[in-house]
Amino acid sequence: MQGVRMVSEEEDAPSYAAEGGGDLGEEQVMSEIHLGCPPDHTGPHVSHFNISLPPGNNQIEDSLSSKSSNVCEVDEDGDLILTRRHYPRKDSFVISIQHNITSSIPRVGLQIWRAELVLADFVLHKLYMSSDFDGTVALELGAGTGLVGMLLARVANNTVFITDRGDDILGNCAENINLNRGIFHDKASIYVRELDWNHQWPPEVVANSPQSHSWSLAEVEEVQRASLILAADVIYSDELTDALFRLLEVIMSNGPEKVLYLALEKRYNFSINDLDVVANGYSHFRSYLKNIEDIDEEGGVGNECSCGFIGRLIDLEEIPQYVQDYSRGNDVEIWEIRYVKS
Repeated sequence: MQGVRMVSEEEDAPSYAAEGGGDLGEEQVMSEIHLGCPPDHTGPHVSHFNISLPPGNNQIEDSLSSKSSNVCEVDEDGDLILTRRHYPRKDSFVISIQHNITSSIPRVGLQIWRAELVLADFVLHKLYMSSDFDGTVALELGAGTGLVGMLLARVANNTVFITDRGDDILGNCAENINLNRGIFHDKASIYVRELDWNHQWPPEVVANSPQSHSWSLAEVEEVQRASLILAADVIYSDELTDALFRLLEVIMSNGPEKVLYLALEKRYNFSINDLDVVANGYSHFRSYLKNIEDIDEEGGVGNECSCGFIGRLIDLEEIPQYVQDYSRGNDVEIWEIRYVKS
């Protein structure tokens, strides 16, 4: 869409050996979201998600009165005044996502995961029911298909950085942006950039880089001014969780106050040590957070013990399901996370 400045640039899931495609020779995993996709399909597949809109929302109502007039009006010269035709208000829109049906674990960003859709519901609810996400600079970490970040680009003056690592995943993000140009606001900006959590922040800036997903100095500075960070289904490896929180500490402790909304799905495995089914990845993630409810009991965030990452669990029962035809399940959570300096 003209005016959109795109700078071009786990393991509950079924798994099996790759056959005739994908990451040959590597074990493949498949998101439950893809169970209805064509069997034995190799390569990219495009799914179309219907997004419902709440009735009476001021972002989607026609700016003119819905009442039509049966009276013909003329101007001072007697010429007929043609009034604008009123079309019925749209109550939904479609977002198209190119993705793989299976992938190796290092390339799970090529798939759509349940927590990504739940975070999309949360972002849509914020966009429809408040102005909290209006005119913001946002950073999406581990964006995968880019679905969540693209929704933010529907709002004027939003600047969105969709980040992940690997040319295949980043190229797929860019393709999804091209597929959905028609839903973006013409005054929004969306960028696809590579961000490896195992490398220090800020990322390396290379002037006149031939790499389409490289950073400019101005972009790095703009991300530092961001107020919103999003991440979905990035908690499945303790090593990556450690890298994520190292990165978050640097980004969130500098510049204006930032808030992270992180959606995850608990993944359970049998533990020999515990002789029980446990969610070890989730426990490791929670070890980084101080729950805001515990802090309130201890006397507020001013306490010395409250320095670091402060988390609040979002009540998903208060978030309608705008993305149609998927099941949220019982193991997805969204956490609102802030960083409190000592």
